[in-house]
Amino acid sequence: MTHPASAPVAASSTDKSLWVAFAIMVAIFAIAPIWVYPVFLMKVMCFALFACAFNLLLGFGGLLSFGHAMFLGTAGYAAAHAAKVWGWNPELAVLFGTLCSAALSFVVCSLAIRRQGIYFAMITLALAQMIYFFSLQAPFTGGEDGIQAVPRGQLFGLFDLSDNHRMYMFVMAIFWPDSCLSGASCIHPSDRSSKPFASTRTGPPRWATTPTVSSSWPL
Repeated sequence: MTHPASAPVAASSTDKSLWVAFAIMVAIFAIAPIWVYPVFLMKVMCFALFACAFNLLLGFGGLLSFGHAMFLGTAGYAAAHAAKVWGWNPELAVLFGTLCSAALSFVVCSLAIRRQGIYFAMITLALAQMIYFFSLQAPFTGGEDGIQAVPRGQLFGLFDLSDNHRMYMFVMAIFWPDSCLSGASCIHPSDRSSKPFASTRTGPPRWATTPTVSSSWPL
């Protein structure tokens, strides 16, 4: 039988091992462009973030969404349009894409979050198909060809991102903090910041009675 006092020690050891593994992975990604095509690695990091977001929703919240790609696509279209047509700097274009995706997620959430199980999945699928056909027919998205020749621009007006290695560092600077937050939720699922995801598993009764979740987050 394990002594209760040994539990925190074991948890601390596990946390340390996970963070060491995380640091090693960061180091590998930092030197990987020496051998691997940087554009390929950038795509890997983008889809890894997509997978992290899906893991938070399904792994912690127990909510299966068939419409997760609409948020990634909306952010991509918005950022590309802002950079190419409006001539925005990359940092502003990325921020604008994020805000557009967040606004869409608010609308989708207000319609879908009150349902669970297969009903939630079907609502997200229906909304995703609406966004898909809208994006396919909207004039500013380029239809099936998408938005071509998007300029990378200069980060803060100082760093020319047309160089693949500089662009790689920019993507990695966004990727690692976000993946670190996602990893922290996995390592400490009982943490206060992880409670909203876990509370959705058992529905509104659990949400309302969880002391660490604010009452301003109703379902």
